[in-house]
Order: sequence, then C-alpha cells, then structure tokens
Amino acid sequence: MKVAVVCSGGLDSVSLAHVVAASGDLSRLISFDYGQRHSKEIDSAAACAKRLGVPHHVIDLRSVGASLTGSALTDDVDVPDGHYAEETMRITVVPNRNAIMLTIAYGIAAANGDDHVATAVHGGDHFIYPDCRPAFTEAFDAMQKAALDGYADVSLYTPFVRRSKADIVTEGAKVNTPFAETWSCYKGGEIHCGRCGTCVERREAFHLAGVEDPTPYEDPDFWIKAVEERGQG
Repeated sequence: MKVAVVCSGGLDSVSLAHVVAASGDLSRLISFDYGQRHSKEIDSAAACAKRLGVPHHVIDLRSVGASLTGSALTDDVDVPDGHYAEETMRITVVPNRNAIMLTIAYGIAAANGDDHVATAVHGGDHFIYPDCRPAFTEAFDAMQKAALDGYADVSLYTPFVRRSKADIVTEGAKVNTPFAETWSCYKGGEIHCGRCGTCVERREAFHLAGVEDPTPYEDPDFWIKAVEERGQG
C-alpha cells in the first residue's frame, strides 16, 4: 500500500503520518498554504516529512484562500479563547477547505500511483466543521472514485473520523510521535498560547489520554477553567 497523508503539521496529522509510517505504507506528505495566519504548522509538516524520509508537497493556495473570507484563520479577525463551542468557534471555519484540499491530494495521489489519501479528521471536530464528519468523508470518497474511474483507484483513509483527540494522542504515543514538534495553536506566537480552542482541546486530550504533554504554553492552566465552564454551559 502507498498512502499519501494530508499533513497540516498539527498534532492530529503528524500523529497520523507516524502511524502510517510505522506500518511501512507512507509515500508522501501533502500540505497547503492557503494564507493562514502563520506558517508554523507548515514548518512542522516539513520537519515531519524530513524525519520520516518522504517527499513533501506544499501546494500554494493563497489566491484561493484570499477569496475564502470571514475566517479567523485567514482574515484579521480575533481568534476566540476557550473550549470549542459552536457559537464561538464558527469564526474559525474556512468554507470548503477540506473538500478543496482533498481534491488536490487525490490528484497528486493518482498521479503518483498511491492507493490511499489519508486525513486526520476526527470525532471532536464534527459539530463545528461540516467537512470533518463521516457523511462528508464517505460522500467525498464516492465522488472521487467517480472522478478517477478508469484512471486510478484511490480511497480515502480516515482512521480517526469516529474517534476523539485523546484517542489520537494515545495512538500517536504508541509510535513515538514527537508531539513537541507539532503545532496546533491558531495564534502562531513564539509558543502555544494555551487559550484558543485548539490549544485547550490539545491540552485536554493529553490529560484524558494520560500522556505527558511536552508542549510549552503561555497559559498552561487556562484549559482547566475552560473545560469546567464548558461543562457548566
């Protein structure tokens, strides 16, 4: 099997890359520059590709991202603090992002004789991001099989789609994923802020998985309050 992994450089996708590499099936990493607030994730993905000894394709989608306005990830909009909640984190949605990226990833995989495109979308994202839900990934895979019919047979691999981020930490730890060399924070400072939704989710995931979090945070204990407030909400 040859598996191309869509890798943002975050904890989820780098863990997936290491899981696939441990099975001997990793063929390449594919990353996208869509004009996001910072390049730290892409730097992390590049380091991962080098570490695992596979090609790294970085696709320039900045002109596309410039038209996908309104998101805190691409526009000059404040990133909200606190745990993921639909009313606050909707501002971090980049419309159709996964569909656009996966379409390109399928083309790259088909051109290079890969059998699968792997993406680390996971259960915790479902209620906020529509393109992380099983209904999307299943429909997208069917669409791409029709698009490549007679040319290539590429399938979508989503091992985490019905699992939690804590599960991803557990699986990543089994294959010695260097978590400190992944980047999750939406704000892109010198170190993880510890306050934005993805930092809170990251910190909580390590706690739930019972795995030591090697990540330095500007506010390392904010997640506790955020989780408590969410439970009271």
